[in-house]
Amino acid sequence: MLTYQPVAVTSTVVGSIILDVQSIYPDIPGPQIAFSIAIISGSIIVFMGLARLGFIVDFIPLPAITAFMVGSSITICSGQVKGLLGETASFSTNAPAYQIIIDTLKSLPTAQGYDAAMGVTALFTLYALRGACNYGARKHPRFSKLFFFLGALRTVFVIVFFAVISFAVNFHRHANPAFALVGNVPRGFEHAGVPVLTGDVIKLFLPKLPACVIVLLIEHIAVSKSFGRVNNYTIDPSQELIAIGVTNLLGPFVGAYPATGAFSRSAIQSKSGARSPFAGIITACVVLIAMYALTPGLYYIPKASLSGVIIHAVGDLIVPPNTIYQFWLISPLDAVIFAVGLIVAIVSTIPNSIYATVCLSVAVLLFRHAKAPGHFLGQTWVNDKDAQRPLFLPLDDADANPAIKFENPRPGVFLYRFSEGFNYPNANHYSDALVQMISKSTRQTNVEVYAKKGDRPWNDPVSSNTDDLHLPILRAIILDFSAVNNVDVTCVQNLMDVRKQLDRRSVPVA
Repeated sequence: MLTYQPVAVTSTVVGSIILDVQSIYPDIPGPQIAFSIAIISGSIIVFMGLARLGFIVDFIPLPAITAFMVGSSITICSGQVKGLLGETASFSTNAPAYQIIIDTLKSLPTAQGYDAAMGVTALFTLYALRGACNYGARKHPRFSKLFFFLGALRTVFVIVFFAVISFAVNFHRHANPAFALVGNVPRGFEHAGVPVLTGDVIKLFLPKLPACVIVLLIEHIAVSKSFGRVNNYTIDPSQELIAIGVTNLLGPFVGAYPATGAFSRSAIQSKSGARSPFAGIITACVVLIAMYALTPGLYYIPKASLSGVIIHAVGDLIVPPNTIYQFWLISPLDAVIFAVGLIVAIVSTIPNSIYATVCLSVAVLLFRHAKAPGHFLGQTWVNDKDAQRPLFLPLDDADANPAIKFENPRPGVFLYRFSEGFNYPNANHYSDALVQMISKSTRQTNVEVYAKKGDRPWNDPVSSNTDDLHLPILRAIILDFSAVNNVDVTCVQNLMDVRKQLDRRSVPVA
């Protein structure tokens, strides 16, 4: 069972879209823009699910997802340091991550001591509590579940603890608090109602809508696949798309903005023993009680402590260096894709990072397919039950035993195996390899006769030398289509062209 909620990365993307729209239409409230994004994104995702297009998420590889998560984490953390230290200098926290880091370092002299104390202490407490719970779970495996729930509740404990401290300090100085506070939090469903969609607003965020949809899909599919592996079940991507799409379609009617699967909340629910959607009803009841009864207590939460909570939550998404090293060991290109995505996320924006990694991954996939190496096969003999049988292996296999001797089945007969399908992207690559190899290994027989020497095309390789007379005549080309599941018109035409080119090296016409 997954828990749906607005997550940090989605919030960052939605926030940037809202700022872009409000720069042109400042009178449009942010919630209305967020509702529009949720409804349009939800409609697109529901359509994809109903059309059974869930397989599209398989085109987003793990390095692209990892780069997206790490880049988003760094961007969010860098934007929260200003609040963590209570810096009063004015600079945008919606700029690229590198610019935020530079501005934050320049503004260190403006940091407020009380804010920094509340923020850094809260962040330290969170990591200390997590380390203590992990240590306790290792030392006392019998109580591992108890330590898990204590660790999961560390965020609540820290927020309540620092809210109590803030209340004690600022209760008598309500108008002039010692440090920045969250302030009034709206009570209940203040924005519940029928969302208002405006065509002009939709046109403005339409170019960034693909990034928002991809973020929702990546987060949700990554979380659902993770829990599928843990609990030993497989997911139906199209069904997951319908679920997340309907959530975002209905959410704006009660004042919700784009939401997707949340890893930490889903982990807590899974550890709690939730096995059916009824757990969502219990969660909803608790949220309703909190929205109507507990909002006054949120007034005294220090903003710096809240920034520390956000940094702690998002920091867990940063993968250790060993993961990147494993990418490099398995496939160096995957490590390059990750590096490109991370760099783009830091120097540009999260949406641009998504586009860069997805486009680069698709380009690598197409290049590998277009340049798929075909193999000419040679014949050798192996002993099988006191008898010898032929075995056909690639002639260019670098890992083959050098003691094994290969030979053609017959002079002028060639065996060629397609390694990764045969269709229009790699048709020319295969045909060029065929013509080049066979032209070197056979002699020309059918020489076209021209009335005058000047009639011969300049690029016709026909010559009068006899250096290739020792080579055999082309007699047959046997194509191994075991790795080919379909062909197209381009492939058939290429084979016809190869046949026409190599006819000059076949048996002479009488």
